[in-house]
Amino acid sequence: QVDLVESGGGLAQSGGSLTLSCEASGSQFSSYTASWCRRVPGKSPIRELVASISSDGNANYIDSIKGRFSIARDNDKKRIYLQMNNLKPEDTAAYYCNVATLYPCQTGYWGQGTQVTVSE
Repeated sequence: QVDLVESGGGLAQSGGSLTLSCEASGSQFSSYTASWCRRVPGKSPIRELVASISSDGNANYIDSIKGRFSIARDNDKKRIYLQMNNLKPEDTAAYYCNVATLYPCQTGYWGQGTQVTVSE
C-alpha cells in the first residue's frame, strides 16, 4: 500500500511556472515507476500520462510538454516532483501523481490530485 499526497498546484499565467510535489508513504517506493498524469474535467475520464521516471531515474515525457516540464524523484525523501515551465492554457488540468509497477497512469496507486489552471 502506498499513499500519495500532491501539492503545489494553483493558478499561473501563460508562460509562467509551477512546481508540483508528491509525498509518498509506504514501503518499496523506490522500486516503482513514478509518474505524473493529468485529466481535463469534462473532456475525458482517462488520466493522460504526462511524464514518468523509472526506479533508476530514466525519464520519459509526452511530446506536448518536452522541453517545458521536468520530472524528478527523491527516493530517500519518497517524493516526486514536476517542474512546469512556459505553461500554456492547454496545460490546465487536474494533475495526479502515480506509482506503479506496470502501465503507469493506468494501474498502481494515486494521489487525490491537484488543480493547475493556466490563464491567457
